[in-house]
Amino acid sequence: MSNFSNLKPILEQLAHQAAQLDRRRGEHHQPLFDERLFHCHGKLLTPCVNETQSTFKTITREEQANKLTKDRAEFLTERLLAQISAIQRELSTQGIRKQEPKHSSYYRKPINALYQELAKHQEWEIRLRDMVREKELELAQAPSFHQQQAQKALLATEQRLQRCQEAKLKLEKQITYKEKNQ
Repeated sequence: MSNFSNLKPILEQLAHQAAQLDRRRGEHHQPLFDERLFHCHGKLLTPCVNETQSTFKTITREEQANKLTKDRAEFLTERLLAQISAIQRELSTQGIRKQEPKHSSYYRKPINALYQELAKHQEWEIRLRDMVREKELELAQAPSFHQQQAQKALLATEQRLQRCQEAKLKLEKQITYKEKNQ
């Protein structure tokens, strides 16, 4: 049963990807998986990865202590593989999750909170516009061997500005919707 050693890097990779996704996406409005598969009822992916790592450790610990019966080994192995594939599936379908309808709590933000978020985005937009102008100047003044680097920096800043403007637009739509339907 020592062929489990190749699972350790896979689990470490899943932990890294889960942490990145959790930071980007935040908590889901309901548990991501069935409670028979994960006892943690995780609304984030990281606790589920931790539970999978725990299952893995249980197998190796019991194997080393010669306490792993054939039935228990079968049960734990099936569980471990099911947990890993469920997490991999969740990671690979994050594009689909983005298209899911938002939970009603997403729309229940008080209007004053939406206005505060909008004000923040307006400030960020002004700063990012200034940064784009700076990067354009840097590109225009860059020696030829630095042009590619300056071009990349400008592009990255322009993309940040675009994301900020899209988020601002979304907030404006939410505010308009709330004001019409109150």
